[in-house]
Amino acid sequence: MRVQGIIPPVATPMKDNEDLDLPRLRWFIDHLLANGVDGIFVLGTNSEFYALDEGEKQAVIATAVAHVNQRAPVYAGTGAETTREVIRLTRMAEREGVQGVSVITPYFISPTQQEIFDHYRRIAESTSLPVMLYNNPGTCGGVKIEVETVARLAEIPNIVAIKDSSGDLQNTNEMIRVVPERFSVLMGRDTLIFPALLFGARGAVPATGNIAPALLAKIYDTFQSGDLAASKAAQLQLNPLRLALGLCTAPGAVKAALQILGLSIGPCRSPVAPLAPEKEPKMRAALKQAGLL
Repeated sequence: MRVQGIIPPVATPMKDNEDLDLPRLRWFIDHLLANGVDGIFVLGTNSEFYALDEGEKQAVIATAVAHVNQRAPVYAGTGAETTREVIRLTRMAEREGVQGVSVITPYFISPTQQEIFDHYRRIAESTSLPVMLYNNPGTCGGVKIEVETVARLAEIPNIVAIKDSSGDLQNTNEMIRVVPERFSVLMGRDTLIFPALLFGARGAVPATGNIAPALLAKIYDTFQSGDLAASKAAQLQLNPLRLALGLCTAPGAVKAALQILGLSIGPCRSPVAPLAPEKEPKMRAALKQAGLL
């Protein structure tokens, strides 16, 4: 299985009381697929996976798998702080029928590279599913998967991809250089998708794919068709929107942007607050630059 294309980490719809809103999740999945994304990824960092209990995670996965109904691959985030918990969540996701799992590094402890290697090796050995590594040092207290560790892990048959959210294009390019051809490197920093594609990345897992899925699909699809100028132009059109996600605590800006666009999927779970009113003009300006308002 090759992991490729635009695979948004789907923001999790919530009711006003912060309960899951599964009917709205079905609607939102349809909206994303209708706008050209290549896969559905639930329970990522942008999906507030850390805020959901295990029963809620299972409900989200089951809903997504059933509703997508093989229209696109469904991936689930099964990351956790301990190997034991990741294995349990991964086996649950496998039972529910996902096509692959994404596993973020531990985010509280600071494991060595050998501990990180053993962590992922044991997870891969526990499942028949394709496993995607997830490198996000900015979110995980500086914990990262070094390039040499990625190369070692890429030798394990069902470890098939990595999402690199380091924001360091040199780091991403080195990953592309050292992994086998079957292994996909995906860009996790939305502002760097076009340059990453130039160096051989196979796609992206972009938070802004929740807000501007058609624009993200345009970056990828025009690149694949050989129209580099159009791909670059779409990337530059997107960038102000990605930078606007820093206006509040993630993923609050994603949900705020959707609300402004009339596509509300509800609030984030506390303590993540809504976008402050005085910052809304900056978000609106970014949405206008992206061609959404």
